Parts: sequence; structure tokens; C-alpha cells
Amino acid sequence: MSTLVASDLDRTLIYSAAALQLPMPDAEAPRLLCVELYEGKPLSFVTEDAAELLAELSRRTVFVPTTTRTRAQYQRINLPGRAPRFAICANGGHILVDGASDKDWQRQVAARLAAECASLDEVRAHLVASADASWLLKERVAEDLFAYLVVERALLPDGWVKELSAWAEERGWTVSLQGRKIYAVPKPLTKSAAMQEVARRTGAGLTLAAGDSLLDADLLLAADRAWRPGHGELADSGLTAPNLTVLPERGIAAGERILREFLYAAGPGRTV
Repeated sequence: MSTLVASDLDRTLIYSAAALQLPMPDAEAPRLLCVELYEGKPLSFVTEDAAELLAELSRRTVFVPTTTRTRAQYQRINLPGRAPRFAICANGGHILVDGASDKDWQRQVAARLAAECASLDEVRAHLVASADASWLLKERVAEDLFAYLVVERALLPDGWVKELSAWAEERGWTVSLQGRKIYAVPKPLTKSAAMQEVARRTGAGLTLAAGDSLLDADLLLAADRAWRPGHGELADSGLTAPNLTVLPERGIAAGERILREFLYAAGPGRTV
């Protein structure tokens, strides 16, 4: 039986320059490897040690990158190791199989969203109407599945996100503030459901997961074993569970630690 590793990417395994959290003197900092370019500029990094661990993980487990990113945003990332056969994008809205979105899964997701929550058009209209031009930078829809705002976080009014969360909750949606982005995501759109589908298809006997944001909570709780770093929304909320290990590391050091934990939990196993 194989081990399936479903891990969030941003601020869990890969880190922007702003999220590195390297407190040591520059001369003592670990060497970094760029794993993502955007418009020709380096955007996301791992440590060199983490790159070696990722390559080993891809040999020994069914490694499934699991992200809220759209497919286009995910495809900018070039992780070390062999290309994952499966990836989960758009917070579970798409399962990629050898790079192509699985049509059966798309149909299942569409049916659940139509039956269980308010429409994207309604939620998007409320987001735009309630935001203020003084702090709203961008408004976007991702994959026709969910919406998000890019904001000047320091200028957000106190209580605005809480009020939005309460409004969305009544309509079957959830709200998450991550850095400068405020996500509004349908509750049926989950990383855990997609992970469980990939586990079913691969016959995985053990599921491992990691993540840092509220949108990762269901993924961590659904896995056999899970880890969260010492930073992020889940750290701020104090999420705990019997299957969840809380790590003290913050920033890019946490990404390296998570990979070591994955490999240790997977055991020597066999190459998959």
C-alpha cells in the first residue's frame, strides 16, 4: 500500500521573499533554490536541503501538491523531483492527472456547488459592493469557482472580515484572509474531498498532509497524520487535533521540517 502526501504549497512548502522569516545574519542563511518565476522574476523558494527532500519524497510516495492556486498559477511552479502524476488545484475544484483536469471530478464538484451553496455571482457581487476603493487593489474570480480580493491589509477596517465571514457562512461559503488576499470559497469546495478521491484512485494506505491556512484545516483533519507550521492562520487560531503535529518552526525552515516529517512518517517503503 502506498503513502499519499497531500501538501499545501504557499507558506507551507514554498515561500516568497516576504515570507522567508530568516532571522539569522545573512552570511549564515541557508542557500535557496527558486522554484517559481512570475513575469521573468523569481517569486517562490525552497532551501537547497528541502529541494533534495522533495526529490526523495517524489520517489517514495504519491506526492500530491494541494493548493488554492488556479491551474495556471500552479503550473508556474517547478518543484524538484519527478513531476507529480496528481495535483489538486483551486482548493479541490480541479484534480490534475498528468497535467490535465479530470472531467468526472469537475462534474461532481459542479453538482455539489449547485446543490449546497449560494452562487458565485451572488457572493462576488457582495464582495465588490462591500469593499472600499481606499483599500481594494484587485478583485478576481478563480476558475469560475471562487472569488478573492487583493487588499491593502493595513487599511482594512476593523471587523470587516468578521462581518463578511458571518454573511458568507449563512450562504454556505467560508472566508479566509491570507496575506493581502481575502478568499471567499464555497464550503463544498474542499481540499480534503479531492485528497480522498486521489487516495481512492491510488489505493493509498496512509495519507499525510500539511498546511498553514484556514483553507487547509479540513485537509489536515481528514489525513491520517498532519502537520502545521508555527506561522499562518492555523497557528493564529490554535488549531489542534489528535492526528495533528504542531511544529515550532516558522517561515522557510518550517517547509524543510515538514518534508523531513513526511519522509520519516512514510518510512523506508518502496519507490512508487
